[in-house]
Amino acid sequence: MIRSRAARSVFASFAVLFATQLASAQQRREREPNSVYAARRASLAAECEGPIVLKGFSGREEFAQTYVFAQENNFYYLTGHNEEEAGLIILPARKNPAAPNDPSEIFFLPRKDPAREKWNGVRMSSADPGIETITGFTTIKPSEEIRATVENLAKSYPTFCTILPYRYENGGYPHEKEFTDWLALVVPQIKLKDIRPQIEAQRQIKSSGETAFLQKAIDLSGDAHIAAMKMMRPGLFEYQIGAKMVEVHAMGGSEAEGYAPIVGAGPNSTALHYDKLSRKIEDGDIVVLDVGAQFSGYSADITRTLPANGKFSARQREIYDIVLGAQNAAIAAIKPGMNFCRDDKNSLFKIAYNYINTHGKDLHGKPLGQYFIHGLGHGIGLDVHDPTENCKPLRPGMVVTIEPGIYIPEENLGVRIEDDFLVTESGARFLSEKLPRDPATIEKIMAEAAAERAHANR
Repeated sequence: MIRSRAARSVFASFAVLFATQLASAQQRREREPNSVYAARRASLAAECEGPIVLKGFSGREEFAQTYVFAQENNFYYLTGHNEEEAGLIILPARKNPAAPNDPSEIFFLPRKDPAREKWNGVRMSSADPGIETITGFTTIKPSEEIRATVENLAKSYPTFCTILPYRYENGGYPHEKEFTDWLALVVPQIKLKDIRPQIEAQRQIKSSGETAFLQKAIDLSGDAHIAAMKMMRPGLFEYQIGAKMVEVHAMGGSEAEGYAPIVGAGPNSTALHYDKLSRKIEDGDIVVLDVGAQFSGYSADITRTLPANGKFSARQREIYDIVLGAQNAAIAAIKPGMNFCRDDKNSLFKIAYNYINTHGKDLHGKPLGQYFIHGLGHGIGLDVHDPTENCKPLRPGMVVTIEPGIYIPEENLGVRIEDDFLVTESGARFLSEKLPRDPATIEKIMAEAAAERAHANR
């Protein structure tokens, strides 16, 4: 399409407005008290002999017009603030004796920018009245002063702690590498030590506030799964089911999805992270729905498997019951000291795997263990795959998933059932228990919804 020069100018102005509005930060619905974040930082200060220097996201990590800013998880965990261009320096518990009056921590925020606020709305700035009370920091400086502060600290400390880059899934690259490269340029004499393990160790144990946010996300996810059960029928597209679930989340207060919705029907039920959502659901399909809401930055992770026509076939029911039995066996065993290791005497994975491998056969008479192709569970929190060490014992305060599955491509048959649990002193609290798993109950919900549709269409 060809536009006149004037029309192109108007269109460009509109595009800038649209992109700028979408790129503005969407604050969490709620946050914990400032004292909680301060306690996390104080605990971390004892873990490094030098300053801890961290940089949040800039807001320029992505250029898509659908991009909505969300702070880097470790930075948010320590500050509770979702602002672009923010920085953080935490001085060690034993501060430099040569400068005993230096602040113990410094928070960096951009300067006031009235022109930008015309597009984005009012934002926090380093010079706002009462900003110390709002943020929970006694010392706040403009973001551009972080370089001078780092250079000055380098005169007293030979080592800085920061988050070093790594290459695992969802590793944060290139943000982490960009910042460590910047530090190497600004203070090349400084040795950098990784503070990631200490932050992630803290994040594994959830505060009461974090658990409450997770429960809200889980409840919203449960509402969405119920809506999907009632809506599900042949003739719909996978994306229509996904859209309904996202709508339920958003209407309930979710800021975003915890992850890209997975709605896989028929052959797509056997793809673990299927994301096309393009198939028209057919009579006889089984449909895996792995969809979870985010609330106040915390993500649920729940999966249910439904018969497209409202009634499991005999084979679908057989495989479903085996997966449900494996999940129940693991749930009965979850407690502090157990783990997700694949081969250990305290392994929850091994309990679920052995159940699957001793119940039922494939079309060739072979055990089904070979079709359980992923781990049994992981932590959830600010990230849907929150820091978890599979072979380390579970501890009270962890929130984890239990999600066995069987995926048989030859039969276009995949079944996964996933729920969320808070590990307690003596066992676990079933956070997603309200969402039915029993196949007869699922069929009943779907049948009642179908009857209501038929009555409405008379």
